[in-house]
Amino acid sequence: MNKFTGLVRRCIEDYRMIEDGETIAVGVSGGKDSVSLLCALASLRKYYPKRFDIHAVTLSMGLEGMDFTPIAELCRSLEVPYTLRETELGKIIFEYRQEKNPCALCAKMRRGALHDICAELGIRKIALAHHYDDAVETFLLSLFYEGRLSCFQPVTYMSRTGITQIRPLLYVGEGTVRSLVQKYNLPVVQNLCPKNGKSKREEVKNLLKTLSAQYPDLKSKIFGAMQRLPLEGWEPAEYARRPLP
Repeated sequence: MNKFTGLVRRCIEDYRMIEDGETIAVGVSGGKDSVSLLCALASLRKYYPKRFDIHAVTLSMGLEGMDFTPIAELCRSLEVPYTLRETELGKIIFEYRQEKNPCALCAKMRRGALHDICAELGIRKIALAHHYDDAVETFLLSLFYEGRLSCFQPVTYMSRTGITQIRPLLYVGEGTVRSLVQKYNLPVVQNLCPKNGKSKREEVKNLLKTLSAQYPDLKSKIFGAMQRLPLEGWEPAEYARRPLP
């Protein structure tokens, strides 16, 4: 946990993600990434020089069979306030609209709903659980399908809602997340989205896995290139620091 939290802290400092006295919403989908982020921030707040509080937020998509009781129990054990918001976004996307390519619409609708919850709670910053591998995959998705050198930013201010999004897991690889969840037996809610494991992202993930067998440091080179170009918003405070996935 100390190593994991150390990587999160380094990312926060490299991109100046947290200010003294803030309350930060943590988007907790119930998956391994968001649960790990919640635990890391709950640990970090105990000793980080800048004082901050956290408030866990879950947006239920209304998909039958997803039970967030274990997340509520985890939040109680961490002494973190928890808000669960029930919606019918899943039905809107997959039943009413029957979207053929639902992922982009889903992401947009979920982001808007999370920002609405933050506004109701009086919170102006939300931490999202995109990690190192997510960043590399998103960069390649933009390159392959849009012909652009692009990726989400470590810190993004959304002018329409006044909410700032931060991504403190960007120096943490998916394998490290998985190990943490297994070691501490953290609760994970199974993702029952019909598109889970069937998206373009999954195709890129499999491609990276194949290429990495021949080029073991491929992902670290791509991530480093994103920082050195740099992509907009990706230049870290200290170039000498490098991610340790």
